[in-house]
Amino acid sequence: MKSSRSLALVSLFAALMAVFGLIPKIDLPLGVPITLQTLGVMLAGCLLGPRRGLQAMLLFLAAVALGLPLLSGGRGGFGVFLAPSAGYLLAWPLGAWVTGLLMAALPAGSARSTAISAFVASAVGGLVVVHAFGVVGLVNIASLSWTQALYGTLVFVPGDLIKCAVCALVVHTVARGVPEWNFGGRALK
Repeated sequence: MKSSRSLALVSLFAALMAVFGLIPKIDLPLGVPITLQTLGVMLAGCLLGPRRGLQAMLLFLAAVALGLPLLSGGRGGFGVFLAPSAGYLLAWPLGAWVTGLLMAALPAGSARSTAISAFVASAVGGLVVVHAFGVVGLVNIASLSWTQALYGTLVFVPGDLIKCAVCALVVHTVARGVPEWNFGGRALK
């Protein structure tokens, strides 16, 4: 893929993350809001592949660290990486990378099988990986016990499973409309 197209896609998905940040957050007592931005992590991994998905999330987080208010609720600046939600934020690049790796490894013989693969890849990379890091952040930053942090993160799972389904639907649509798209870095057969 040409580097200019790759740069455009990475930038586009970083911008998509910012757009998802415009959706109002739902605050929880845990100190971690419910947002739509984890859907962006899933989409980046499935549609861009591991390398470009990781790059898109790093670009987005760099913009946030520089102070741009791109997180839900208009949050930004280095302080967000010291808040209870820091583990989740720092997991976004790794989550997109894992999602992309799995997307490249799972079956993609048809639009339907590609969508099923996207659901599985999103559930592992965008849900399991992100929540694992989120729990570590809650334990270390919010001073919760491991049990409290694990139970606390379970609040997000139903909504994140819906995001996995939305990601699979988007991937299905792209697979039908643009069958030559490189899901996870490989072409649909």
